[in-house]
Amino acid sequence: MQSLKSKIILGLLIHSHYFRFRIKKPPFDSSLEGILKYRKKTEKAAGMFGKLPEDIIIKPEAPVSGRYTEWVTLPENSSSKAILWFHGGFYMIGSPQSHRLHVAKFVKGSGLNALVFDYRLAPEHPFPAALDDALSAYSFLIASGFQPRDIVFAGDSAGGGLCLATLLALKEKGLALPAAAAVLSPWTDLLLTGQSHQTNKRRCFSPEGCAESASTYYAGNHDKADPKISPLYGDLNGLPPLHISAGSNETLLDDAVRFAGKAEKAGTDVTLIIGEGMCHCYPVFGSLFRESEEALKDICRFLGNHAGNDS
Repeated sequence: MQSLKSKIILGLLIHSHYFRFRIKKPPFDSSLEGILKYRKKTEKAAGMFGKLPEDIIIKPEAPVSGRYTEWVTLPENSSSKAILWFHGGFYMIGSPQSHRLHVAKFVKGSGLNALVFDYRLAPEHPFPAALDDALSAYSFLIASGFQPRDIVFAGDSAGGGLCLATLLALKEKGLALPAAAAVLSPWTDLLLTGQSHQTNKRRCFSPEGCAESASTYYAGNHDKADPKISPLYGDLNGLPPLHISAGSNETLLDDAVRFAGKAEKAGTDVTLIIGEGMCHCYPVFGSLFRESEEALKDICRFLGNHAGNDS
């Protein structure tokens, strides 16, 4: 049964437009000017959710393929194991800075340091820019001496989709895959064929029209059914163990459920967690309410165990 605390907190967030004296959530402004404003708003909002824990250390790395990259670390964590984190934001917004607080929770919970890379964003940089940057980030870890068995992938929302697409691209190239991947509310189908895009539209945080604009901007002139854009349509044989989580009230619910089902049918070891009454990427709320705290611990345990970390 959903906790009362989560019902109150999520209810207030989902209906926050009422506090601005608006009957309906404002639609997404898909113009470049609107997207740039949304990026600034996202970066500013990141600092409103609190400060980084004092023991978390941010270490900027040398640019990877010209892109800003940083480590989110704890002094006691192993230096030979790592999470490669794929940040979310509908491929149009977000950065390592906007996701630091979220990533720090997984670094503390898993005992693994995380490398977060600033991939290029649409509409200025459509597919395959983000995928190319992801492959470069993984190559950087390998060139730095990390073994694939000691690397795990993790990503949220569009970053979760990019994470899964990167696995498919690595497999296609015949390269060694990481030990495992955990994705929170992954966007796996940019064709938007999942029923939850309609049934959960009024219950989801996502601005109305955002997914439609983002899918077109990101795919550009490419087929949205390309597995490296929409991993749901890929050959899911031979993938490493996956942990997939989603909230029952979000538009990307079917993206997670359908991908998990197809991957499991293909022989992949899949853990699927659906949070009843939960929102998009609910584990990042951490200790704010029971459901997010439990999901966060489960994901951290999965990542730590598969990277060979017994703590």
